[in-house]
Amino acid sequence: MSARLAVPKTYKLYIGGAFPRSESGRTYEVTTPKGAFLANAALASRKDARDAVVAARGAVKGWSGATAYNRGQVLYRVAEILEGRRAQFVDEITQQTGVSAAAAGAEVDEAIDRWVWYAGWCDKFGQVAGNGNPVAGPYFNISVPEPTGVVGVIAPQDTALVGLVSAIAPALVTGNSVVVVASQRFPLSAISLAEVLATSDLPGGVVNVLTGSPAEIAPWLASHPDVHALDLVGAGDLDWVDLQIAAADTLTRVLPPENGPDAAAPSLARITAFTETKTVWHTKSLV
Repeated sequence: MSARLAVPKTYKLYIGGAFPRSESGRTYEVTTPKGAFLANAALASRKDARDAVVAARGAVKGWSGATAYNRGQVLYRVAEILEGRRAQFVDEITQQTGVSAAAAGAEVDEAIDRWVWYAGWCDKFGQVAGNGNPVAGPYFNISVPEPTGVVGVIAPQDTALVGLVSAIAPALVTGNSVVVVASQRFPLSAISLAEVLATSDLPGGVVNVLTGSPAEIAPWLASHPDVHALDLVGAGDLDWVDLQIAAADTLTRVLPPENGPDAAAPSLARITAFTETKTVWHTKSLV
């Protein structure tokens, strides 16, 4: 009986619900902490970033127009699929980072739990972040949070999965779409997460995943006129002041880098950071 040939996994980008190679054809090697080869990852270019923004912009209307309950169900479905593929993610994290299987398992479990946590907020954050305002007259004055639009994200660079999930999920809760630059050192879990998203009920284009150099891609996201908010949670090693200046030219909202072992910890503040407030006036009935 002849020996089988191995079928190594090909890691591509995730743009608009599809898995293209970088338009530049560039890749870079992903290795273990000891230097052993793991895979080739796509090295995203400026053109890839622009394509991802176009896809994200096209997906905003449908995703934000879904009911809050429906968004919650879709995000919960992502958590279900993650749970079913837990062993794969544990193996990838172990190989990329060199941590023990137990530590990798703990990271995957935390990522799943955070996804469920944010799924639960989809039909609740509006009641917490919105309010009825007091006015001097026979009117109702109600403020409600609405999505900002396209959110560019530089994911935390020191974790393979939990930081990525912690950066993506809160933006999705309110109906935003996302273009995320994954960890350059640990990109494999990001593309495996994209496979989960592609096989869930999340519409194509709502999340777009780029792998490669954050230093190369971040300036194009910061200056792009169709990026409405920029989350620099994982940009601490970049010249993020210049990114803020570039974002200011297009009036893009910026969430600056965060420090600490769990910079993107779950919080309502991370959800409301990507919302705008709409205030509505309505006459009270005098009958």
